[in-house]
Amino acid sequence: MNILIGGAWPYANGSLHVGHISALLPGDILARYYRQKGEQVLYVSGSDCNGTPISIRANQENTTVKAIADKYHTEFTNTFSQLGFSYDFYTRTDAEHHHKTVQQIFLTLLENGYLYKKKINQAYCKKDRQFLPDRFVEGICPNCGAKARGDQCDHCSQILDPLDLLEKRCKICGEEPEIRETEHFYFSFSAFQQKLESYVAVAENEKRWRDNAIQLTKRYINEGIPDRAVTRDLPNGIDVPVSGFEGKKIYVWIEAVAGYYTASKEWGRLHNQDITPWWNEHSVSYYVHGKDNIPFHTVIWPAILMGMGNPALPKYIISNEYITLEKRKISTSQNWAVWVPEMLETYHPDSIRYFLIMNAPENRDADFSWREFIYSHNSELLGAFGNFVNRTLKFVEKSFGGKVENYPIDERIQQQIQYLYNHVGVLIEEGHFKQALEAIFKIIREANRYFDERKPWVFVRENIEHTKKTMTNCVYIIQNLAQLLHPFLPFASEGIEKMLQKELKSWKPLTSVPDCITNVQPLYVRIDVKNIEKEVKKLNFSI
Repeated sequence: MNILIGGAWPYANGSLHVGHISALLPGDILARYYRQKGEQVLYVSGSDCNGTPISIRANQENTTVKAIADKYHTEFTNTFSQLGFSYDFYTRTDAEHHHKTVQQIFLTLLENGYLYKKKINQAYCKKDRQFLPDRFVEGICPNCGAKARGDQCDHCSQILDPLDLLEKRCKICGEEPEIRETEHFYFSFSAFQQKLESYVAVAENEKRWRDNAIQLTKRYINEGIPDRAVTRDLPNGIDVPVSGFEGKKIYVWIEAVAGYYTASKEWGRLHNQDITPWWNEHSVSYYVHGKDNIPFHTVIWPAILMGMGNPALPKYIISNEYITLEKRKISTSQNWAVWVPEMLETYHPDSIRYFLIMNAPENRDADFSWREFIYSHNSELLGAFGNFVNRTLKFVEKSFGGKVENYPIDERIQQQIQYLYNHVGVLIEEGHFKQALEAIFKIIREANRYFDERKPWVFVRENIEHTKKTMTNCVYIIQNLAQLLHPFLPFASEGIEKMLQKELKSWKPLTSVPDCITNVQPLYVRIDVKNIEKEVKKLNFSI
C-alpha cells in the first residue's frame, strides 16, 4: 500500500512554537507507524517562503525576504530534526522546482477552462505606493466582529476578502488604504460545488475526517463556494506565466497547498522514482495541520486536484484544534509562546512529543501548562515507562551479568501484547493518537505492577528459576514496547535497541528475547520542579 503524508507548511517568518508542533506531530507518528508495517510511505512538507507574512517580517526588520526565509527555513529543519521528524523530503516554496511545477499547474487549470480574467477593486496604499496583498490589510471581521487579516479570520475561521473588512488599515503604515482597479485571474471554485458536496459526504459517512473538518467544510459548502482570485500584486512569490500579467504572482491559496504535489514530484526526480503510486485514486493520503488550515485542505486543494484531473483527493484530514498557553491564547506578537528551539535546549525531545500527544487538541482546545508538562514527564514518562525499563534491565545486568534466559513467555502477556499491536494500529490509522498512546501506557503501568508482584529482588535469593522467568517476561514486554512506542517516542526506542542489541522496527510481536543486554542507561532523568516557576516567570517577563 502507498501512503502519502503531507504535513502543513509553516511560514518561514518566525520560530516554531508548541502549537505548531502539536498540529504537525501526527504526521511523523503516521509515517513511522506505516514504515514499521512495511508500507511504501512518502512523507513531505516544507517551509512556506513566499507570500505576505515573510514580506511583513522583512519590512519590520529592514532586511530582505530571502534573508528571513533562509534564517527560518534553516531553523525549522534543525528543530524538526531534533524532534525526530522523519520527513522523506522537506523543501521550501521558493525553490526553483516548486515554482516551475506550480506554474505548470496554473497553465493546466487555465487550459482546462477553470481560470478566467476579471477586473476587480483592490486595496492600495498611497503612502507605500503598492497594492496590498490580503495579509497586508487588517481590520474587523464582518462576520464576528473580531480583529482579522484580509484573507481569513482566525476567530471564526471565515475566509475573507480584504474589501470585506471593516475599518481597513494598511499593515505596513497603519493608514486607511484606497480602492483601485486591477486585473487578476479567478479560479472557478463554484464549478466544483456538487463534486465537493459528494466528496465531503463520503468523508463524513466513512468517518475519515475529524468532526471540526467536517463541520467547517460543510458550512463553507452550504454557503456556496465563490470563485476566488488566485493571482495577486505581491512583492515576492511565483510569477504568473501568462503574457500581460508580468509582475503579478500566483496566490498562496493555490501555490502553497500545491507544495504536497511539487515536493512529491521533486522527491521522485531526486530518487528516480515514479510518484504515480502516491498520486492516484487508490493511494491513501493523510493531510496533517491545524484548524485554521482546514478549508485549504478540504475545499481549495481538492478543487485544484479536480481541476487538474488528478484523482488523488485527500482521504484523511487530521486537523487539530488550538493549543492555549497557561490558559491564554498563544500570541507570537506578544511573545506569549513557548518557542520549541529554546525548549529543546533544556528538555528531552521525547518529553515534548509525549506531552503534546497526550494533551493534543484532537477534538477540542487544549492547554500547555509548564506544571503539567514537568509533572507528566516525572510521573509518567520517567516514573512509569523509564522506571520499568531501567529497573528491569539494571536488575538483569546486576543479578545475571546481562544474560537473558529464553524461557517461554507467559501466555496472558503474549495475548495482551498481540492485542495492543492490533488495537494501537487501528487507533493510529484512524487518527486517534492520544488514545493509542494511553493504551500503551496502560500496559506499562500493568507491567510495573507485574514486576512488583513477582518481587524479583526477593526471589533472586529464594527461587532463581522464578526470577529468570520474570525477567524474560519483562524483557519481552520492553522490546515490544520499544516497537509500539517508536512512532511516538523514537529516541527511547532507539535507546532500548542499543541496550538490547536488537533491531526493533516492525509492527508485530517479537517472541524471542535477546541473549544479553549491555550498557544499561536511564532513558530519562528527573526534571527539577523548580523549573515550573522559572519557566512561568520567563513567560511573564517576556510580555
